[in-house]
Order: sequence, then C-alpha cells, then structure tokens
Amino acid sequence: MSTPLTGKIALVAGATRGAGRQIAVQLGAAGATVYATGRSTRARRSEMDRPETIEETAELVTAAGGTGIAVAVDHLDPEQVRGLVARIDAEQGRLDVLVNDIWGADPLITWEKPVWEQPLDAGFRTLRLAVDTHIITSHFALPLLIRNPGGLVVEIGDGTKEYNDTEYRLSVFYDLAKVSVNRLAFSQAHELAPHGATAVALTPGWLRSEAMLEHFGVTEANWRDGAAKDPHFVMSETPALVGRAVAALAADPDRARWNGKSVDSGGLAQVYGFTDLDGTRPHWARYYEEVVRPGKPANDTGYR
Repeated sequence: MSTPLTGKIALVAGATRGAGRQIAVQLGAAGATVYATGRSTRARRSEMDRPETIEETAELVTAAGGTGIAVAVDHLDPEQVRGLVARIDAEQGRLDVLVNDIWGADPLITWEKPVWEQPLDAGFRTLRLAVDTHIITSHFALPLLIRNPGGLVVEIGDGTKEYNDTEYRLSVFYDLAKVSVNRLAFSQAHELAPHGATAVALTPGWLRSEAMLEHFGVTEANWRDGAAKDPHFVMSETPALVGRAVAALAADPDRARWNGKSVDSGGLAQVYGFTDLDGTRPHWARYYEEVVRPGKPANDTGYR
C-alpha cells in the first residue's frame, strides 16, 4: 500500500465518529501519525450521547497502518486546545495537517422553524460548537503548522459554497454554521498563503455516518434498503470517501491550487482517482444538480 504521508503529523479535531473518524483512518492508511480528538471517550460520553469513542478511532488509525493517538479535548476550552498543541509540539515538533471537523450539535437543531420560533440557547450553542471550536483550534494550532512550509488546513462542512449560497438549510442556525465554516477556509487561505500553507473547505456528499445508518434503520451491509425511506439514498457515500479526499489533498505536492476553494468529496474523487470502499466514485453534488433539483426519479446510474 502506498504511504505518501509517512512522517507527517495530522490533527483531526472532531474524530470521534462519522467523517472525522474516517478522515483520521484514511490519513493513517496513508502513513500519517494522527492525533484524534473529541469529547466522547470510553470513560465519558459527550452531549451527543453516542457510543463511538476517540480511543476506537485511534485504534482504527493504527490498524490501517498509521499511528493513532487519542486525546480527549473540548475544543471550546482554549486551555485544553493550547495543551493539545503543546503536546503535539513536544512529541512531534511539527504539524502538517489540521482538520477542523468539530460539530456535535445534532441534538440542538430545530428544523424548519423560523428564527422567532427557534430556542436561542440551543441555537447559540450550535454556533459555538460549529464555529468557535474551529477558530479556537486554528488559533493555537496554526503557529505550529506554519513552522514548516506545505501545511494543510481542511475545514469540514456540509455543502459547498456554491450550494450553501443558493439553498436554505432548514434552520437559521444550521444555515449560518455551515456558511461560516466555508468562509473560515477562505479567510485562513489568505492568512496562510504567505507561509506556504493551504486551506480548503471540504464537504462530503450524503454521508452514511453511524447516526445516518441508524436513522434509516440499516447497516453498512444492507444500506441500499434505506432507499425505501428516501429513494435518493442510493447516492449516499461512506465516510471513507471524504477521508480519502483529505488524504489525497495532503499527499498532493500541488495542493496550493485548492487554496481558498470549496470542494466536495465526489469532485475530488474524479480529480485524484480514489474510490469509496465499494470501488465506486459517488458524485453527490452533480447528482443533486442533475437529478434531485429538477425533480427526476432517483437513479444513480452514471453518477458512480
């Protein structure tokens, strides 16, 4: 197996489950040492109240061929993040990849209600979890990342800039959170470019996360049965696709061509040639524009 990231150090902030977990795993499969952070540990669950833990993620990273290191961190706490980065510096002396994937606000979202019917406390907590955490992490991690040229920052969101600029995301707080993440990549790209580093906003397509599989009452083994609930679920993808997208960006010596851009996992799969776990290349963004938006029947033929 090719390991182009051997010797590289990555921090995946928000690596407990879903996209973050597989980003960590796929970076590990490419040879990286990965610090996997989050609030859910074997000793304690976060407010998400799910069973996945950062220890499991670190073990998966190591099993994939990398070195996984689990660190319990609340990324809203500046001192905890400061301590995390100090540890990475002491143990590795460098940071090559920062992935800001912190979220954890699913239980807080009130869907399809106008702002005057939204609970303010939950809404502002959503923004803190989605935006403040990313800024706090970058604040402390970027001085270490720019110590060597060639660093990469990936802001993980939901929806490309093009999509979020034209679609209402069914909650003012969710909408603002996802627009903000894309803008953070754009802003950091301007600040990082003079230091030879790159910032990119990256979104998966319809992600078959652990929670999404549960929502559809399926497992990864029979996930296509979820199409009975929503036919367009046939275009969903595993979290490994966005993980491989991050690994491809990190291994690309010409990654600066993406600086400040908003990209999607399916689009990068076409550019770099990686596939999902089943060997296909699902391209949700193109499918949405050509099938979902015009109201055509679900059919993934030609989109994988």
